[in-house]
Amino acid sequence: MPGERETGTLNLDSLEPQQLAQVKKQLDEELEHLTSSFAQLHGAQNKFKDCLQCVNSRSLASDAASNSVLVPLTNSLYVRGELTNSNAVLVDVGTGFLVEKKLSSAEKFYESKVREMSSNLKDLEAILQRKQANVRAVEEVLRQKLVSSQSVPS
Repeated sequence: MPGERETGTLNLDSLEPQQLAQVKKQLDEELEHLTSSFAQLHGAQNKFKDCLQCVNSRSLASDAASNSVLVPLTNSLYVRGELTNSNAVLVDVGTGFLVEKKLSSAEKFYESKVREMSSNLKDLEAILQRKQANVRAVEEVLRQKLVSSQSVPS
C-alpha cells in the first residue's frame, strides 16, 4: 500500500532508484552516527556505574585497613596511599571540575547520572529502531523498483 511506504512526508514510491539509493546512503550515515553515540553513551553510563560501585564500597568500609589504597600513577604503575578523609570523595561534575562531596551525596549524584543515562539510552534506542525501520523500508522499495525495471523489456 502506498501509505505504508511513507516515512514522514517523503513518499518512497515516487522516488527514482538513484534518489532512493541516496536516501538510503543518508539514512545509513545517520544510523552509523546514532549507533556510535549509543555506544559512547553506554560507555559513559558504565563509568558512572563503576563510580557508584566505588562510592558504595567506600560507604560500607569502616575499618582502618580500608583506608589503605593503591593510587594509579599510570595504567600499570601504582603506589600505596592512605585516605585522610574516608567520609568524602572528589566528584568530577563535568568539564574537569572536581567537587568534594560526602559519600551519601556522591552516591545520590551517581545514581542520578545512571538514571539519566538509562533514560537517554532508552530514547536513543527508540530513535535507532525507527531509523532501522526507515532503512528497511527504503531497501524494500528500492529492491521492488529494481526488480520491476529488470522485468520490463527495453
